[in-house]
Parts: sequence; C-alpha cells; structure tokens
Amino acid sequence: MSKYILPVSVFGTVAGSAVLLKNYVTGGQCPSKATIQGKTVVITGANRGIGKETAQELAKRGGRIIMGCRDMEQCEAAAKEIRGNTLNPHVYACHLDLASMKSIREFAERINQEEKRVDVLINNAGVMRCPAWKTEDGFDIQFGVNHLGHFLLTNLLLEKLKESAPSRVINLASLAHIIGKIDFEDLNWEKKKFDTKQAYCQSKLANVLFTRELAKRLQGTGVTVNAVHPGVVATDLGRHTGLHQSQFSSSVLSPFFSLLVKSPALGAQPSVYLAVSEEMEGVTGQYYDVMTEKEPAPQALDDETACRLWEVSSRLVGLEKEQPSKSNPPPPPAEDQNKAGLTNPAQTVVQSPEPDAGAVGQ
Repeated sequence: MSKYILPVSVFGTVAGSAVLLKNYVTGGQCPSKATIQGKTVVITGANRGIGKETAQELAKRGGRIIMGCRDMEQCEAAAKEIRGNTLNPHVYACHLDLASMKSIREFAERINQEEKRVDVLINNAGVMRCPAWKTEDGFDIQFGVNHLGHFLLTNLLLEKLKESAPSRVINLASLAHIIGKIDFEDLNWEKKKFDTKQAYCQSKLANVLFTRELAKRLQGTGVTVNAVHPGVVATDLGRHTGLHQSQFSSSVLSPFFSLLVKSPALGAQPSVYLAVSEEMEGVTGQYYDVMTEKEPAPQALDDETACRLWEVSSRLVGLEKEQPSKSNPPPPPAEDQNKAGLTNPAQTVVQSPEPDAGAVGQ
C-alpha cells in the first residue's frame, strides 16, 4: 500500500499546482459580492461567450439585463436560458447589429424610450482577425464594429447614463492594443494592403483611446468609463486566426493552452468586477489587465491622438451634425470620408459576420 503513497502524493501536488497556476494566470473570480437589484445593465454581444456569461452573472446579482445581439434566435435562447438558471425574469433580448449605424440608432432609441435608467453599459461585442469585410456603412468590419459601433452607441446613451448616475461604462479592449497604430490617413484600409492583424490591433487601440477621452469629457457627471483586457478566453472569436486548425497546435500545444486559456465564465469576471465592485466607485479613464489596473501602451496615452480620434469618429458616424430631433443626420461629407479611406463605401459593402461575445486573445 505504501508504494502507492508517493505517486499519489506527487500526482496530487502536480494537479493542485496546476489549478493554482491556472487561477493565478486567469485572475480567478470577481472578489466583490455586491448585488445590483434595481439597476439596469446593457450588454452588447451577450448571446454567447464572455457576453453571455457576464449577463448571467449580473442577472444572478439581481440586475435588469438588456442583451443587445445581432442574431435574435441565439439571443432569445440565451436570455431564456439565463432566466431559467438565475430565476431572474428581467433578462431581455434586443436586436442590435453593431455593423449597422441604422440598427445602433434604433437600439439606442428603444433603450432611451423604454428604459427608466441605464446604470451600466458593457461594450462587449467584437470581431477579430476577419477577412477584408465591410460594415453596412462601408467601414472596415473590425474598426466599424469594435470601435465606431460602440462609439456611436455609447454617445447615444450618454444622457440616460448621466440621468442614472452614478453609472459605469465598460469597454472590452485587448492586450493587442500595444502593437496598434491609428492611421488617420487610411482608417478603412482603402489605400494600403489589408492586414487583418493590424486592423484588429488598430480597433483595440481605438477602444483604449476612446475610454480615456470619454472619461475626460464625463468628468463631474457621475459617469465613469474604464477599459479592460479580459485575458485569453476560450471562445470562437479567434476562429479566423487558424490557431487550432493544424494537427500540431491541436495535439501538441493544447495542453499548454489549457493552462493559460480561461473559460468564458472566468473571462466574464473582469467585466463583472468593473460593473459591480465597490472599489471601482469613482475610478475612471483607466485600463485593466483582467482585474488589475495597469498603464496601457504609450500610444494609448497620447491625448492628442485620443482627441483627434474622437473628432474623426464623430464625423464618420454622423454625431457632429446631430440635431435635437430624433431624425437621422445626413452622412458625413465626402471629403471627411476620403480622409479616413472611405471611397465609395456603398460599393464595397459585404455581409458582416456576427459580432462575437468575447475572445481568444482578446
């Protein structure tokens, strides 16, 4: 019997160490036990992945959850599942296509008209390493969905967020922003050879710049805004990368990936932490790596670039000419479109993919 004690002890030690290592690497559970009864949370891309798990966790904590998704069949099914799992009847599916400015405006108008308050906005949806697809409005799909879509949505909900203060905006960013660069002469990849990796990194850098500029503009309003890199999460966001399509990666690298890659439930914990934690009260304009505040890349700290990106984004989505009425503004002038590499966007529109709800390598 004694001859088995050492092997069993070694196995137990190794297994326990692996669990501790994974918890350390992935960041673990949100430490806050705060509940959010009476609060309304809007989450984009909430039908699967990180977004779905975030919605479920916040529903458990008593929130009224609005799930904004492009695929309504999946969204309705996810909402029904969450209602059943949490016994919270206040979980709702609502159509939102972040690749369509029209859809974003319709979604925001519905929220503004039907909801008494919005306490938390989680800009979670995203696409990654896509082919050279375009949004309905002719923008590069990654810049359009990951940045411009959330930029417009957030601005359209700002008054509701201010009325509900103290309230929070959470932007899901990515460690990939560290190699991103904002090319104001060709944001839309019309002039240079398309590079899907750089297009993704540009969109993620834009998330951090947007976060910092928005925080400045919201000072004194009671609305805070922060960006978060959720870590490396096992969702289908990375399906265009081909990472696990080879025999080598699937058989040899999988054991190592399993130690480093977290489940969607763990991937949702940083968003939950920023949404509910008492420690986050009043914190704004910061970048979080999982649940730890860190300084972002130097280019993400460039105030001039952040301000310029805001101005350009406002023109591209039509906010600069926004009128008090609810009618849609005219499209931006042709010269503004061309400056961002938007030449005849209507002729380049391709069916956009479903924005994902969280990410491998986000």
